[in-house]
Amino acid sequence: MDRQPPVTARSVSVFSAAFPVVFSAILLALVLATSAAAGAACRQALTLGLDVSGSVDDAEYRLQRDGLAAALAHPDVRAALLAMPSAPVRLQIFEWSSRNFQRILLPWAEITGPEALDSAITRLRGSRRVAAPSTTALGTAMRFGLDQLARHSACWERTLDLSGDGQSNEGPRPRSVQAAASPGTGATINALVVGTDTAQAEISRPAGIAELSAYFRAEVIRGPGAFVETAIGFDDYERAMVRKLLRELRALALSRLLVGGSGSRSSGGGAAGIVAGDEAMAEPSDRRLRQ
Repeated sequence: MDRQPPVTARSVSVFSAAFPVVFSAILLALVLATSAAAGAACRQALTLGLDVSGSVDDAEYRLQRDGLAAALAHPDVRAALLAMPSAPVRLQIFEWSSRNFQRILLPWAEITGPEALDSAITRLRGSRRVAAPSTTALGTAMRFGLDQLARHSACWERTLDLSGDGQSNEGPRPRSVQAAASPGTGATINALVVGTDTAQAEISRPAGIAELSAYFRAEVIRGPGAFVETAIGFDDYERAMVRKLLRELRALALSRLLVGGSGSRSSGGGAAGIVAGDEAMAEPSDRRLRQ
C-alpha cells in the first residue's frame, strides 16, 4: 500500500500561499456570473391571448385589438411597463379560437424603453383579422400560453392573460389543463371576461357576466393572487384591460422594491399576494376610463 507523503511545514506554507489565489479566482468567477445574470434580468414574461372565435364579430374584433393597443399606450400602463429598465418586461400577444388555431400577433418583444413599446403597439395596430374557426377551445389556449411562458423560465414572473366572451366548447376542459400543469412552473393565469354586448335589459347584464366570471374563476385562472377582470361588452374592453395590466405590472414592481432581491417569488406570497386585496393600487389616473 502506497504511503502518503508526510505533511511538512513547507507543504503547508505552499498551500497557504496558493489558497488566496485559488479563492480569488473562484470569487471572481462567481461575481462575473452574477453580473451576467443581472444584466439579462427579466422582470416579467407576459403573454396575452385574445378570443377571436365565432362569437366575436368584426367590430368587436377591432374593439378588442385597438382596446389592447390603447391600454398599452395609456400613460399609467406605459409607466408601469418601463418602471424597471434594468429588468424589462417581455411581451407577447396571440389570438386563439379552436384547438387548432393560435396565431401570434406580436412575437416575444423585450420592452427595454419607449421605442420598443411603441414598436409593439404599432405592430399590434397594424395586424389584420384572418379567418378562424368559430369554436372556443379555452383549454388549448391555456396550454399554448403556458408552453410559450415555459421558454422564459429565467423571468421573475410569468403571466398568461386570456380574454374571452364565452365558455369552452372544444378541446380539453380548462380545469384539466390546470391540473396537468406543474405547480412548480410559477406561471399565473389571469382572465378578462367580456360580457355580451347585445340589446339586453341593463339589469340582465350583471347576472350574465357574474355567471361567466364564475366559470373562469373555477376553470381558467390559477396561481397565487390570480384574478378575473370584467368588461361590459367590447366597448368597455380598453378600460378593463388598463385596470388589469396595472394590477399585474404595479404589483410585481412594488414587490421587487419591497423585497429588494431577484428571482421568482414564492408560491405563498410575492407580487400577487400584495395586490390581491388592494384594488386602489390598480386605479388608472385617467378618470375617463371609469365612465
